Formats: sequence, structure tokens, C-alpha cells
Amino acid sequence: MADRDLVGLRIRNTVNVQDKVVGISFRRRDQLKPDLIWAVLSKVIQSNARFGLTDRLEVHLDHVRMPDGNDKRTEKTNGRSLVVKECH
Repeated sequence: MADRDLVGLRIRNTVNVQDKVVGISFRRRDQLKPDLIWAVLSKVIQSNARFGLTDRLEVHLDHVRMPDGNDKRTEKTNGRSLVVKECH
């Protein structure tokens, strides 16, 4: 996973299923730090007495691969340049 790729987290309490899913919005992978995750969880725990870290938590990682530049790459073959467009 490259630093430029986007990642987001969804954290769900499987013990208290009525709790809302805690979400951390998409950001570059290099910006998703443990301190950020703990800060978000701390706010949720303070605002919701039922949500606790001793409960079983389910974490979903959402990943979006971001292309390099305009998603073109240049290959050199036999002295001439060939531009290849990748479609995903």
C-alpha cells in the first residue's frame, strides 16, 4: 500500500450492536496514525457510556488505490517512447 493511497476505518462494537459505527474518514495512508485512532475512540468513549474498549470491536479498513499522476506510464522500446494508458 503506497503512502498516496486513501484509507478509512470503520469500527463497530459487536457487543452493543445498537451503538453507531465509528468512522475515520478517508485520508492518505501516511496520515493515518495510531494517535489519531485513539483520539477518535477517546471522544466516542467519553460521549457514550456503553461503548467500551473491553467490548469486542470489529475494524474494517477501506482502501482506495490512487494512481501515479495522470495514470500514464512511459515505456521505452527499441529507442522510441511508447505511452501506455492503464484502465482499471
